[in-house]
Amino acid sequence: MTRNIIFAGVGGQGILSIATIIGDAATRTGINLKQAEVHGMSQRGGDVQSNMRLSTEKIWSDLIPEGEADIIISMEPMEAMRYLPFLEKEGWIITSTDTFRNIPTYPEDEAVLEELHKIKNLVALPIENIAKENSMPKCANVILLGMASKYISIISRDELRQSIINVFERKGESIVEMNLKAFDLGVELAQ
Repeated sequence: MTRNIIFAGVGGQGILSIATIIGDAATRTGINLKQAEVHGMSQRGGDVQSNMRLSTEKIWSDLIPEGEADIIISMEPMEAMRYLPFLEKEGWIITSTDTFRNIPTYPEDEAVLEELHKIKNLVALPIENIAKENSMPKCANVILLGMASKYISIISRDELRQSIINVFERKGESIVEMNLKAFDLGVELAQ
């Protein structure tokens, strides 16, 4: 079994934290993992993209060829659409619908969302707003991970939950609990 995942977003949104959680789970469960170097500006406001390949077999390259990504996980809808050429025919996009207007030529939000909703296999929710409404504004990325967990499938939700504990435990029990709640909320919202 193989899962090719593209992570996309804007610096400061926590997209790389999602990759860290998935990577921790893969390593602990003996799944082969290759992750490409992060591209873009990791500082707040710049675009960020990374490839992750997970497999029960040996992986030779860390780059995902065009048309072979099983999942695009994105914190920003325009960033998700930027990588559409990499999505395989039956692949899924899991994204926030909350836009991040970081360039002067950013299209109108309605136009972005209209194009986004033309995609066949799509799970898209306003996760930034959902996170704020649930008093966990810094956990939008983990809500997104919960939404994507069904499609990752090579790693169980229980393993992802354990990795949330592993990644956030140095920040304290309350942060761990909030992130676990965020993950569970994402799972529930995506069903």
